[in-house]
Amino acid sequence: MSRIGKQPVSVPDKVNVTIEKNTVTVKGPKGELKEDFSPDMTIKLEDGAIVIERPSDLRHHRALHGLTRALLSNMVTGVSEGFRKTLTIEGVGYQASVQGKNLQLRLGHSHEVVVEPPDNITFDVPKDSRGTVIHVDGIDKQVVGQTAANIRGWRPPEPYKGKGVRYADEYVRRKAGKAGKA
Repeated sequence: MSRIGKQPVSVPDKVNVTIEKNTVTVKGPKGELKEDFSPDMTIKLEDGAIVIERPSDLRHHRALHGLTRALLSNMVTGVSEGFRKTLTIEGVGYQASVQGKNLQLRLGHSHEVVVEPPDNITFDVPKDSRGTVIHVDGIDKQVVGQTAANIRGWRPPEPYKGKGVRYADEYVRRKAGKAGKA
């Protein structure tokens, strides 16, 4: 059983945390995040660390305890360091480019796909990658992950040739083609 909720979340010097009842605002060099948490959890700022306490050992409270701690930790990390998801594009003629803030994808459709970034999200396509690597950067871990998943959803990797958009650390299990060729 996880005891993650009992660990305090350390707050770096450059990060400011404000707690009002169960609304926590975290400000840092990269931006500001605000979140409402369950009224069952008690959130305190003690000695430069955020401490979360639960009212009982009920299963529901134990689950909320760990969730609240993980979300607060991600908020502090996001405003101080940020999060990044890296996608790679495989396939002849498949590539990406950044036009202003928007991401343009050429993925074998009859049209170019234009992806507009949500708030606090930026796209980056390194010049040396020739349009085959996409970086999705932001301060909210959940939004960064969802944006990367939406981009991947335009052309998920297929198992026969491996063409498509995949996460940088994703392994695509390949299948053999037709066996009946003679």
